[in-house]
Amino acid sequence: MNVQNRCGWCRGDALYEAYHDQEWGVPVYDDETIFEFLVLETFQAGLSWITILRKRENFRRAFDAFDYKKIAAYDEHKLLTLMDDVGIIRNKLKIRATVHNAQAFMKIQEEFGSFSTYIWQFVSGKPIVNKVTNYKNAPATTEISDKLSKDLKKRGFKFVGSTVIYAHMQATGMVNDHEVSCFRYPELK
Repeated sequence: MNVQNRCGWCRGDALYEAYHDQEWGVPVYDDETIFEFLVLETFQAGLSWITILRKRENFRRAFDAFDYKKIAAYDEHKLLTLMDDVGIIRNKLKIRATVHNAQAFMKIQEEFGSFSTYIWQFVSGKPIVNKVTNYKNAPATTEISDKLSKDLKKRGFKFVGSTVIYAHMQATGMVNDHEVSCFRYPELK
C-alpha cells in the first residue's frame, strides 16, 4: 500500500488530513471562500485549527453559509442568537468582529472590484513558494503578513493580527508552506 507523505501537523486525524489534502495551500481567488477562511481564522485565534475544523459546519449554518452580505446586516437579535449557539465559538468580541469585518470586506470590494484583487496584490498575484522542511520551522508571521495585517486594521478589520493573517495566507494558498517532502508541495508549486 502506497502511503502519501503529508505535512507533520495533520498526520493521524482524518478530518485534518482531508483538509490538508484538499484545501490547505490551494490558491483561492473567489471572495466567498476568502471570506469564509477569514472568518474561520478570526475564530481560530488562540485556539487550535482542528477545533475550528470540527465546528466548521456549525459555523457555516450559524453564519448563513458565510454570506458576507447577510452577515454585514446582522442585527442585535442575530448577534445574541449567535452568542447562544453552542455549536460555534461563542466569543462575543469575535462574533461582533465578524459583522464588522463583513462590512469592511465589502468596502474593499467597492474600492478594488473584489477582495481577491486587493489581497493577492500583497504577493504580486501569485503564491510565494517556501521550502519548509519541517512545519515546526515555518514562520508564524512575515513582513508581508505584517504589512497586510496593518493595512486591514487601517481599513477597520478586527482580529487580523499578523499571525492570523499569515495562517490565512497559508490556508488560501498565498504561500505554499507544505513541507517539501509532502505530496502536495510539488502539486501546488
